[in-house]
Amino acid sequence: MPKNREILIKPIISEKSLVIQSNGVYSFIIDKLANKKEVKEAVEKMFKVKVESVRTVKIYAKRKRTRIGFVHTKVMKKALVQLVKGYDIESLKVN
Repeated sequence: MPKNREILIKPIISEKSLVIQSNGVYSFIIDKLANKKEVKEAVEKMFKVKVESVRTVKIYAKRKRTRIGFVHTKVMKKALVQLVKGYDIESLKVN
């Protein structure tokens, strides 16, 4: 795992991500250059859980209108991390 960049940037806390958390799937915004193996190692090391699978999705820039003109949002990468049954991340649970 490269030491010069952060793999996990932040967790995604939305209505949809909270619904899939009941199935053991957690979603994170990750570094654009990170691969699935690096994401798996980072989640296992940070939260001390076992990861079953990782799915990644690239979120492309969108054109937004502002009063100044048009701007583009940032390009991001999202990871959906499936944990082994019996494991969960308590710090990301919202009651």
